[in-house]
Amino acid sequence: ERLLAENKYLHEELEQKYRFSGIVGSSQIMADVFEMASSVAISNASVLVTGESGTGKELIARSVHYNSPRKDKPFIVLNCAVFSEGVIESELFGHEKGAFSGAISTKKGRFELADQGTLFIDEVGEMSPSAQVKLLRVIQEHEFERVGGTRTIKTDVRLVAATNKDLAAEVQAGNFREDLYYRLNVVHLTMPPLRDRREDIEPLVRHFLDKYNA
Repeated sequence: ERLLAENKYLHEELEQKYRFSGIVGSSQIMADVFEMASSVAISNASVLVTGESGTGKELIARSVHYNSPRKDKPFIVLNCAVFSEGVIESELFGHEKGAFSGAISTKKGRFELADQGTLFIDEVGEMSPSAQVKLLRVIQEHEFERVGGTRTIKTDVRLVAATNKDLAAEVQAGNFREDLYYRLNVVHLTMPPLRDRREDIEPLVRHFLDKYNA
């Protein structure tokens, strides 16, 4: 029993060492990511998270939020790849009743829901030029109007955006606004793929064994 208890304790110690709000990793490259994420979490700076699909971009975004002074406020997610160009603005800013066909009631957008908290915009590279312009305005002015509305709504939101695209290259190609890119890319976090941090395989195996054994 003593050995089992000691083994359990050591496993828990290892998990805490290898984890930052749900992210498992003991490699130096992940330690650098955790250190930067911890440092930026206490500020209100916008964060751009880049990396391949499946590298944990939303996990690090959540870590930034839950280690920030906004941790008791909402963490709201918008995935730009899920919605069509005509819907994305309504999802971001909300809409008034009758603003368009199908708008049978007033709806709050993600900016309104995330007030005082964090808005995570995933796949921001998929955002249409029109939505990019309106997003830039909200970042600059801290206010917006719902689609079909005239009332100006103030917002206090911390932005974390993510993409698996090379946004700098998208800017050069004319597909993404340069001014918006620099507004989002105040702090840049790069999530490395597992093939670049193979020493994390053992703690990941340990984590999943413990999880599913339980």
